[in-house]
Amino acid sequence: MSRAIEIPAADGIIDAHVFTPGSAEGPLPAVVLFTDIGGLRPCYHEKAQQIADNGYAVLMPNVYYRDASGPVVPAGKSFRDPDVRQTLFEYAGHLTPEAQSRDFAALLDCIDSEAEFADGKIGVVGYCMTGAFALRMAAEHPDCVVAAAGFHSANLAKADDPGSAVHLVGTIEGRVYLGHADKDELLSPEQIARMDEALAAAGVHFTTELYKGAAHGFTAKDAPSYDATADALHHKRLAMLLEETL
Repeated sequence: MSRAIEIPAADGIIDAHVFTPGSAEGPLPAVVLFTDIGGLRPCYHEKAQQIADNGYAVLMPNVYYRDASGPVVPAGKSFRDPDVRQTLFEYAGHLTPEAQSRDFAALLDCIDSEAEFADGKIGVVGYCMTGAFALRMAAEHPDCVVAAAGFHSANLAKADDPGSAVHLVGTIEGRVYLGHADKDELLSPEQIARMDEALAAAGVHFTTELYKGAAHGFTAKDAPSYDATADALHHKRLAMLLEETL
């Protein structure tokens, strides 16, 4: 069960989708789902619905609303196509930490105002580049984000990136789960260790897990790197995190 909505934001109108279980009654705990770099598309609608079916209202925004509404990857094309990749990198370049912060505020206002969402704490999950978004949202809104998860996160803790979320985790109050691919060319063991060290030093309740044999993008059914076993484990771990916090 889903419906499209429009969310007023400082930088424009965010087109988004709200997913709920088909048999749900009344408002449900909120989960924000940020897509990977490929943006809105069928496999993420399916992912959002699977999370919702566990008893949540899932808000999935178009992270690229500043540049385009709806899906940004044309039918029959993929991130692997050079022209598509160039466009996505251009759009992603507009998602600065400051832009993310403005969007977080708009999403939280939406959760406060839409009937599907219950009052109280929320969870957030990100994939690929948005694993860092989930951590940033938890760090900037520790009063309401009680669970943050990232899967096959990209460039999560680059040593030479002053804007990295690794520098913000000290303010996180909620629980964190990070599921990494052990064959991920976009997240080195050094970055994983750097993030773990920062979380531990801040006293954050966190879990890091390495998905053995998995490659970057292992949860995306439309990617060659999709791994059904790892994807099932990701859903299991995320469901456990949300159940124990929300």
